[in-house]
Amino acid sequence: MYLVVDIGGTFVKYALMSSGGEILHKDKRHVGRTNLQELEDVLYSVIDAQDLSDIKGIALSCPGTVDVDTGVIYHGGSFPFLHEVNLRKMIHDRYGIEVSIENDGKCAALAELWLGSVRHVSNSIVLVLGSGIGAGIIVDGKLHRGANLSAGEVSYIMSDVAPVTREATYFGLECSAVEMVRTIGMMKGLEDPTDGEAVFEFIVNKDPEAAKVFDNYCLNVAAQIMNLQYVLDPDLFAIGGGISAQPILIERIRWGIDEIKRINPFHMANPQITACAFRNDANLYGALYHFIVQRDLKTRSARTS
Repeated sequence: MYLVVDIGGTFVKYALMSSGGEILHKDKRHVGRTNLQELEDVLYSVIDAQDLSDIKGIALSCPGTVDVDTGVIYHGGSFPFLHEVNLRKMIHDRYGIEVSIENDGKCAALAELWLGSVRHVSNSIVLVLGSGIGAGIIVDGKLHRGANLSAGEVSYIMSDVAPVTREATYFGLECSAVEMVRTIGMMKGLEDPTDGEAVFEFIVNKDPEAAKVFDNYCLNVAAQIMNLQYVLDPDLFAIGGGISAQPILIERIRWGIDEIKRINPFHMANPQITACAFRNDANLYGALYHFIVQRDLKTRSARTS
């Protein structure tokens, strides 16, 4: 068994998994974003609750730019206090067990590459629509990290810069699924404006106000998919995140692509999109796959040295 931990903005999700990807047990705990000690306490409480004699390793998924070779996290995303923290070493030193760590967006891509929706193509982009945009780029069947480990950090892609203030419009803010849901939830007076299921009832039932916000959202996502198609020209885009469970999302993103091409007929790009297979569990599967790949690389290296 492996203990797989996904550090998210609201919860630390964790699972006991087999090497073949079977989830044997899964749970989650609330996590704060105030300081490192608060996060450590949650992580250690999860690990302390396990029988480590049965666990071959711990696989972590977390926000931020991650150097998978050293274990150091940079910037930290929703957890800025993780900047320059070696979370892998901290856990390894405390428990004496093998630990791997990978960026959450890249974990989602690895999950889809291993057992999911892009395993049958050579080149793909996995986009995870959440509070920001997580992403992973697959080139020739392998995860592409880039010279500075920032390949796939698509939240920072800009679509416009104001000439006077120099303020930019960012993909991660403009296409935040969380903000889209909240906007509709507040517009419709929901007691909990973040209730995605209630919001999508309005969308699916073609409420005019909700449909307008949602269509604009899908049009913006479609525009960035077109941009990425021109830059990287993948075989396939896989769309993940909680809202990818809603069939209307893929339908309306495809509509957005068609609208852009209809109004601008010079476009040559024809991006193909599908839904991710693993949705909310993608980071768990991807973190485990990363652990297995890293372990196998170390084993091969040891044999040849």
